[in-house]
Amino acid sequence: MVDIDRDFKDWEKQPYKCPECGSITANMGLDFESPKKSDLKAWNHIKDLYETGITFHSCGCSGPGYIPKDKNTLIDFLIEKKGVYVESLRFWMTRVEPKNESEKNRDWNKNSHFLFSLPNEFITGTKKRRKIDLKKAVEFWTEKVNDIETKIISLK
Repeated sequence: MVDIDRDFKDWEKQPYKCPECGSITANMGLDFESPKKSDLKAWNHIKDLYETGITFHSCGCSGPGYIPKDKNTLIDFLIEKKGVYVESLRFWMTRVEPKNESEKNRDWNKNSHFLFSLPNEFITGTKKRRKIDLKKAVEFWTEKVNDIETKIISLK
């Protein structure tokens, strides 16, 4: 529809249908290559990937990024990702906002990867007087940690 109607906004919400049976399927992305119908192990792995939020979407330039090849590497990948989430949660739980320009510059240089990892709606004010809602940041990372723990448990 986007090719036909440039103002069409709900293309992501459109149901995707199987070209063979016509049932609704998941949008796995342009870089997805389906396994053979008879390869049930591969299809179960695709289902695990999808249920943990891993799909094959990209702009086509660099591919979809790292895709774990089996259940064990998927669990290892999620455990590693959980470690990053826990580190972010610890950062936001112990965060003390800088008070002056010198502290802000040092903070930016040291912690920019944490500061960039939050959704924009948690940040208010201007560039010079930026404020971050610490409570929302902690809630955000707590939810991310809980979600990934649930995914890991469901795979084991």
